[in-house]
Amino acid sequence: MTITRMETGQRMSKIVKHNGTIYLCGQVGSGETIAEQTRDCLSRVEALLEQAGSSKKDMLQAVIWLSDMKYFAEMNEIWDAWVPEGHAPARACGEAKLARDVLKVEIIVTAAESA
Repeated sequence: MTITRMETGQRMSKIVKHNGTIYLCGQVGSGETIAEQTRDCLSRVEALLEQAGSSKKDMLQAVIWLSDMKYFAEMNEIWDAWVPEGHAPARACGEAKLARDVLKVEIIVTAAESA
């Protein structure tokens, strides 16, 4: 069994691949609003998936943390438009204090390697 770590620093790897499964570190986005941060975050997720040999169609699971559940509906509008129809992953969403006060959303994705 081989474990491949990509973009590895002292604290974490942005991508870890093991047995055809890809694990991404939590992604946050830039911007003032939840919509801006969600769009940017999902753009980063998509880029990392491509770098790892996967795509948003291959997502297995997503865990979404919001700084306040008041953002749930607006985040879902962006999420729903981004996820390809018929390819929604298993998903959880909760409220948490994020690493920096300006952050409104963090998304953690697990995916399969593209066939």
